[in-house]
Amino acid sequence: VSRDFLPRGSGIVTRRPLVLQLITAKTEYAEFLHCKGRKFTDFDEVRQEIEVETDRITGMNKGISSVPINLRIYSPHVLSLTLIDLPGITKVPVGDQPPDIEQQIRDMIMQFIARENCLILAVTPANTDLANSDALKLAKEVDPQGLRTIGVITKLDLMDEGTDAREVLENKLLPLRRGYIGVVNRSQKDIDGKKDIKAALLAERKFFLSHPAYRHMADRMGTPYLQKVLNQQLTNHIRDTLPAFRSKLQGQLLSIEHEVEVYKNFRPEDPTRKTKALLQMVQQFSVDFEKRIEGSGDQVDTLELSGGAKINRIFHERFPFELVKMEFNEKELRREISYAIKNIHGIRQVLPCLFTPDMAFEAIVKKQIVKLKGPCLKSVDLVMQELINTVKKCTKKLATYPRLCEETERIVAGYIREREEKTKDQVLLLIDIQVSYINTNHEDFIGFANAQQRSSQVNKSAVGNQVIRKGWLTINNIGIMKGGSKEYWFVLTAESLSWYKDDEEKEKKYMLPLDNLKVRDVEKGFMSSKHIFALFNTEQRNVYKDYRFLELACDSQEEVDSWKASLLRAGVYPDKSS
Repeated sequence: VSRDFLPRGSGIVTRRPLVLQLITAKTEYAEFLHCKGRKFTDFDEVRQEIEVETDRITGMNKGISSVPINLRIYSPHVLSLTLIDLPGITKVPVGDQPPDIEQQIRDMIMQFIARENCLILAVTPANTDLANSDALKLAKEVDPQGLRTIGVITKLDLMDEGTDAREVLENKLLPLRRGYIGVVNRSQKDIDGKKDIKAALLAERKFFLSHPAYRHMADRMGTPYLQKVLNQQLTNHIRDTLPAFRSKLQGQLLSIEHEVEVYKNFRPEDPTRKTKALLQMVQQFSVDFEKRIEGSGDQVDTLELSGGAKINRIFHERFPFELVKMEFNEKELRREISYAIKNIHGIRQVLPCLFTPDMAFEAIVKKQIVKLKGPCLKSVDLVMQELINTVKKCTKKLATYPRLCEETERIVAGYIREREEKTKDQVLLLIDIQVSYINTNHEDFIGFANAQQRSSQVNKSAVGNQVIRKGWLTINNIGIMKGGSKEYWFVLTAESLSWYKDDEEKEKKYMLPLDNLKVRDVEKGFMSSKHIFALFNTEQRNVYKDYRFLELACDSQEEVDSWKASLLRAGVYPDKSS
């Protein structure tokens, strides 16, 4: 620009991004976007306006803001370019700066340099270690291939005597595709002494021509060369990115034209238009609800189970687990059986017999079947609650129309609750059907020993040693002297629980048979974030090496319940006493 208009000083001076548009023109003047219609011909006034506008948003005590200042400079001495001057990275907050000043400035810089259509000037002082340059580090994050990054080395005249930046400028130390350009700016002393830009450019040129390390590359150094390279490379960069940019614009244009065509004859008060829009929204709600239940929705929840997946879990994990958790008192049951047998015989002598009389058997079995009502009805409640939660999630898309959203949720939730009563009636009817007739001639009741053996054989042939579940678990109760708690990859089959070093399943650590095993809960430790359950042997034998029980830990209670349900499928039942 050949004009001195940027604020200078110690500490952080640039506290707002400055978007500087250079435009080739016959006359020289400046314009601010926030001062429309006013032309600045005195560049000292431009500097003052930048300082005033910065303080207006950020305050006068070193605060920062990401709101840019837009400045246009028209001049016959400039090439058409747009430059953005960004704040330097500040490590320690001062004045009114927030504690996370470094992160805020970093985010502000990333907001601009992440754009694919811009070139990045990574400015680094020559008297600091290039490997620790914040500018190069940020540039590499958004431009790992170095296609948009130009290195600018400043303060070459301030390097210690006997040292130089020759290897850096020759692109040998930390190579960049677009290379490095060295510049020598005015010092604070020159600025205070009112040294003009032309004299500074002459001094810069003289420095490169006279310095033994830089004179062979003097034609490729200095501010004028940087200006020329920027203009040329920006033109090339625009030419390379223009086809994709044009294609994107044409796509957007076609989309907007299609939308204009749709709304060309739009009449807001037309009742048919309102009815059509309402039907479309209701139809979309119906599709979203179905997709969430079927599991094919466009938005997949990665934080928790929901919709159809949660209902599936209720049926296949929660319900079987609730059945096993039902209270069962063996002594009370034996007493009931004894009373039932005696009451059936009446005044006749009760003779020792191998089988329970049918009537006594039916009376006891019916009483146990009735106990299924509790877990069944609880499962219905859980499914209904999840359906209502799914309705609420689907109506979020109707939030623009609060009344429609509220009414849709009320009507659909009301219909679900109405079906809830009918569902419960149907479930109770099924249980009553089972209670009303016990087929004691069924093969499972003919000779218990034979039936049990046959059932065992059927299960073995059906299940075999198939894998029921795989996943990571932590063995929690191994002492520090023996290695401490450690995470392993567990594989649960119908016959055993094995664990491996990792999920490649190459190095097996141990295989635990499931015979005579039961599972129980373990109270969570005060300092522990894990949720724990334990396996133990009902015959008081060691489960693993010299351990009577094996404590296994998960990250959540939901995961514990899921593992316990899987163990239940493998025949490992919860301990009633726990």
